[in-house]
Amino acid sequence: MTIKPLSFRAVPLLWFLALASPALANDDMSIFSGVTQLSENNGWGDWGWVPHYITNSPAWNGHYTMVIAASGGNQAWYIHHDLIDTTIYSSISFWLNGGSSGGQAVGLQAQQGSDSGPWGPRINVTAPTNSWQQFTFSLSALGVNNTNLQAIQIWGTGTAQPRFYLADVRLVAAPAPATVHVSVGLSQARQTVNPDMLGVNQVAWDGAIATPTTISLLNAMGNPCLRWPGGSWGDGYHWTNEAWSYGNTSPRNWGSFSTNFIQVATNIHAQAFIIVNYGTSSPEEAAWGVRMFNLTNHCNFKYWEIGNEVGGSWEVDNNTNSPWKPHDPWTYAMRFTNYYAQMKAADPTIQIGAVADVTEDGTSNYNDHPVINPRTGAKHYGWTPVMLTYMRSNDCLPDFLIEHIYGPADGDTQDLLWYSKIQPDAVSLRQMLTDYLGSAGSNVTLECTECGLGGDRQTGSLVGGLTYLDSLGEFLQTEFQSHIWWDFRNGQSALSSSDPSYYGWRTNSSGAYIADGGIVGGLGDVPSSCYPTYYCDKLVPHFVSGGDTVVAATSDYLLLATYAVRRMDGALSLLVINKSSYTNLTVAFNLAGYVPSPGATTWSYGIPQDNAAATGIGSCDIAQGNFSSAAASFNYTFAPFSATAINLVPTAPGLTVLPSPSSGQFSYQLQGLSGVPYVIQSATDLTAGNWIPISTNTLITATLNFTNNTSSSAAFYRAVWQP
Repeated sequence: MTIKPLSFRAVPLLWFLALASPALANDDMSIFSGVTQLSENNGWGDWGWVPHYITNSPAWNGHYTMVIAASGGNQAWYIHHDLIDTTIYSSISFWLNGGSSGGQAVGLQAQQGSDSGPWGPRINVTAPTNSWQQFTFSLSALGVNNTNLQAIQIWGTGTAQPRFYLADVRLVAAPAPATVHVSVGLSQARQTVNPDMLGVNQVAWDGAIATPTTISLLNAMGNPCLRWPGGSWGDGYHWTNEAWSYGNTSPRNWGSFSTNFIQVATNIHAQAFIIVNYGTSSPEEAAWGVRMFNLTNHCNFKYWEIGNEVGGSWEVDNNTNSPWKPHDPWTYAMRFTNYYAQMKAADPTIQIGAVADVTEDGTSNYNDHPVINPRTGAKHYGWTPVMLTYMRSNDCLPDFLIEHIYGPADGDTQDLLWYSKIQPDAVSLRQMLTDYLGSAGSNVTLECTECGLGGDRQTGSLVGGLTYLDSLGEFLQTEFQSHIWWDFRNGQSALSSSDPSYYGWRTNSSGAYIADGGIVGGLGDVPSSCYPTYYCDKLVPHFVSGGDTVVAATSDYLLLATYAVRRMDGALSLLVINKSSYTNLTVAFNLAGYVPSPGATTWSYGIPQDNAAATGIGSCDIAQGNFSSAAASFNYTFAPFSATAINLVPTAPGLTVLPSPSSGQFSYQLQGLSGVPYVIQSATDLTAGNWIPISTNTLITATLNFTNNTSSSAAFYRAVWQP
């Protein structure tokens, strides 16, 4: 990601809008609201090929309207979007005014699937004269229900006709279900959680990196894995003199920032991903960095990346001496060999990663090194196939592949649903590793060292925090071993024309909405200066830690996401995200293979905390609560735009006496839950302090039999679960 480096001191955190976002009335998706002179909302693109423009005469409810001034009889306003899953929507509506003439024939048509997908039937209506009338078209009639919607067209049909006016074009949400059903399957394990899954980017331009406040905030987040020195800076940062040079910018000396980073990482006991400079440096300096961190300073940083997004034209890449080319996968593969050899010689224990693209034809910058997929026989020029092919020919394979992924800024709902695409990304990367490296590809792991939000005010909004948690939940369903969020402290920028459809209230001293890639603003020493992403990150340790096991959880409603992990101590944690902006969702849980004790602990974050940050009334922090009706099947209601972690502990185990196999022996059976560790204790009396542990066992099935020799003295036995 290319981020303009800003010192936090240069951008004071001033929020002058003292009102939080108003509660929304529905989950409709605005296409054209007319609230401002923006012609579209929520990432809809104006691709129209009919003359059209904004006007306030006539206005609609005080808002701008769109004039459709067709020069011929069969022209359309063509509005395009990234694919939208229409499962949660029911119809498309707009308000129509025919002006002084009225009577125009106006049609609506929707496109399914992709830019080359089929168009559904055109449905025509007649415009009223000098008045506004709302028309609603069911997705079923338009041919796009329960599928993917790509675009719509609003037609001026028939012969040439006078201009007409449109207002409040929207995708109408279907009513939320009375009950959402969630199933959790304890027997369906996804993966064991790598502690490096829980990470955040740290950046060298952060002027407060080594402050006690920073260390305290990171500790509260569960000591996340860190990445350094910060995105595109990685290809312009020089370890040997701590200078940063980028393109034609003169080098600037930033002092001993590596020392500051070491101080932070070691104080919070964090593992780290380190970017080495591929764009403007050498393998020798990379090896120097390995020695400096791991040998001189004993950091034992495990993960090292050769460059950052080096296939992108936005990255500095001075590899221009023949035969090298900038942003070239063949050049990268050839130079990677030297980086790999010298860095491994400095510390053989490190893992070295290579930049990748998730599709075979992605980042296809050159055509002079085509490769053939040995499985399909197809020719490809894309970054990853070329890179992997020549790495294999050099007998120098990466230890991991790197993905970066950001939301598309397509509106709050769409960004909340965006990270489901990480699962097909993982499948695609694994397939390319298998195709181009054969069995050797199985030793290469997948790591995501940058992920984040799209744009607009969402980066500092409640929706941004919920998207962070949902992205983590989706990554946990894949083989990715890391999820490193962008970033801890970045810097604010003012938005000149914020999309009015976005949720969020944070503004600067001039009243402009702000964007900030960081999860805290300024120092972060004031609770309200921490963005919702920070508080959602604080929620994570209550849900998952390294070593836990991800288990299957499914929801039958797209706006209710549920993720589940089996904790190492045998507890079951659920993370539930209500992505609806306006309604409580009641969920019926069914836990297959797990019976919890009735008492459960909850931690939640949502609209009340975000409002508290806006108004100064109440607490900004996550709220802890209790729930007393947990069972194998139970109901729970979740507030709109909220995230909740529920910690369920196993029901108490039992001991049952069995027939003794022979004289002098005593047999009994432990009855509990599979996967839960239980301690067998004995005592000569029932005094609380006299129980002595004699065996600890994690059940594979629901029971385990024991046989002990008896003695002349009395003995008591019990089984307990100890977290």
